Amino acid sequence: MGASSSSDSSGEVAESSVNAVTSELVAYVDGGCLGNPGPSGIGVVISGSAEGPVRIAKWIGHQDNNVAEYAALMEALQYAVSLKAQKLHVFSDSEVVVRQMTGEYTCRSPRLYSLHWTCRKLARALKFSISHVPRENNAEANGLAQSALRRRKV
Repeated sequence: MGASSSSDSSGEVAESSVNAVTSELVAYVDGGCLGNPGPSGIGVVISGSAEGPVRIAKWIGHQDNNVAEYAALMEALQYAVSLKAQKLHVFSDSEVVVRQMTGEYTCRSPRLYSLHWTCRKLARALKFSISHVPRENNAEANGLAQSALRRRKV
């Protein structure tokens, strides 16, 4: 009985300390491709996690730039939801993604609609916000995206 209680207690402490640290996350996201469309990758840098900054670089195949930008946003949203974060603020250098996610632009592209819809659905699980950032202020996420796509360039 004592072991069970100890296990529950340590589980609760670990969970509450992780939740305290991960309740508010900040992500810098970027998608890129060589050519448009072309070999594509995403880069995501997320801070606020108990383990420190999380860096994600993924190859996503042959896509266009807007698809890559949405894929990067979706990666950040999925990560935040998986950690049960309460709040996520995203910085992106894609004006299209930022303006579509804030409702300033309507997403009419059939190729982007399902990505946009999925991101909006994930965002509803959090207190979500997104801001545009100049490309030069998104260098780390951009570097991760570029490294991912260049590793798999065909």
